[in-house]
Amino acid sequence: MKIALLQFCAGVDKAANLSKALTLSREALERGAQFILLPEVFNFRGDGRNKGLFVKAAEKIPGPSVDAFVPLAKKYNVSFLLGSILEKAPQALAYNTSVFIDPQGDIAAKYRKIHLFDARIGDKIVREKDCFRAGTRPTTVNIGEFRMGLSICYDLRFPELYQNYAREGVEILTVPSCFTKKTGEAHWETLLRARAIENLSYVLAPNQVGIDARGMQAYGHSMIISPWGEVIACGSGGGQEIIFGEINMEEVKKARSILPGIVP
Repeated sequence: MKIALLQFCAGVDKAANLSKALTLSREALERGAQFILLPEVFNFRGDGRNKGLFVKAAEKIPGPSVDAFVPLAKKYNVSFLLGSILEKAPQALAYNTSVFIDPQGDIAAKYRKIHLFDARIGDKIVREKDCFRAGTRPTTVNIGEFRMGLSICYDLRFPELYQNYAREGVEILTVPSCFTKKTGEAHWETLLRARAIENLSYVLAPNQVGIDARGMQAYGHSMIISPWGEVIACGSGGGQEIIFGEINMEEVKKARSILPGIVP
């Protein structure tokens, strides 16, 4: 299966973000992608201190951001992981929600980010719980011959989520992200490779790049990791691009035959 990770810098203009994502998706489709993954908060990346902006940007699912990709899924018989969308939630909050669209154009799975980012980056404090409501349910879905477990960004630091997925028989772990440059330089590749190695599964991680409305810089370096923990493909930290890679079930079987006691 040919994978395409879309790496770009989203901003506060939802229409512009969506246009950029669709343009990159069409390019990936022209180059033979069968599964296209977008980064976290691809449709709105704003200043996390302004709760009102997030509430205003949130939408129902399905809604405009999902509907824009349905015709492409149907026309090209491909799948999309819309890394995350701001979904309307109770009490003037939003869910940070990843949406999987199958080749029939249906929403086959929806995952709400469970672990909300809480960090001090230099002189900036990030508290996602000020704007977001946490999800509560892990989510798996079939894509072709694979079973896939969904997660988002900060979830990456909680290995039990992925170990539970492995026990449920997944072979792909998705981690759409807006990982910061500071934490990314220290931990991004290490954590992605660890999750792949621990669970002998592919890890697909499209990441944002560039600086957001409050001056926070995303790391880029979107990655496709093999079940053996090898970096199959990696983006740069410098800008917008599409990262391609191939995955196949034989590599999962090979890794698990070498270490049969890892995955139940």
